[in-house]
Amino acid sequence: TYNFGGFFSTLNFSNTLLYQRFDVEGRPNINDGRNSFTYYTPVVGIPEISAPNIKNRSFSITADVDIPKNGAEGVLVTQGGRFAGWSFYLKDSKPTFVYNFLNSTRTTIQASEPVASGKSKIRFDFTSDGSAIGAGGTGKLFINDKQVAEGHIDKTVAARFGIDDTFDIGRDTGTPVADTYQVPFKFSGELQQVKVDLL
Repeated sequence: TYNFGGFFSTLNFSNTLLYQRFDVEGRPNINDGRNSFTYYTPVVGIPEISAPNIKNRSFSITADVDIPKNGAEGVLVTQGGRFAGWSFYLKDSKPTFVYNFLNSTRTTIQASEPVASGKSKIRFDFTSDGSAIGAGGTGKLFINDKQVAEGHIDKTVAARFGIDDTFDIGRDTGTPVADTYQVPFKFSGELQQVKVDLL
């Protein structure tokens, strides 16, 4: 409630950008109790509060793709942006995962081999080091269940990746998480679906 020139009114924050972008205690969330999310392209601009919450836990991301004969690159799925977030993409047909910790450290895990043409499942698994808030963990990349890369992410974001950057499938519509590509870095192959599992 505010008083301006003798006029009293109550501000309703339920429809403001600020309210929509941040969790509010007691507000219902459609994701409560869900551990598995499947997306079909195109899906862009999902606010962080409505996206799978991968923070402070282990998780797995699987992308079903169809790669043309000349290869493919581009974003499979991303969340956040320049100041914090992560991106799972192909660069020169090689699966790559980048984790951006508060714009201070970027950890890149990249396969040494490209994805072959045709249909494939590309997966990134993150196993948290423990239950501590913001704990690091081990990331592994797989092509059709064959492990092709592994690396350690020392720290993870405990709370929010940001306000304006969103969760996107098939392209990056905000600021880039990684400095190895320019937005929107639309995926040039066929992205059939992306599945996120919270473990």
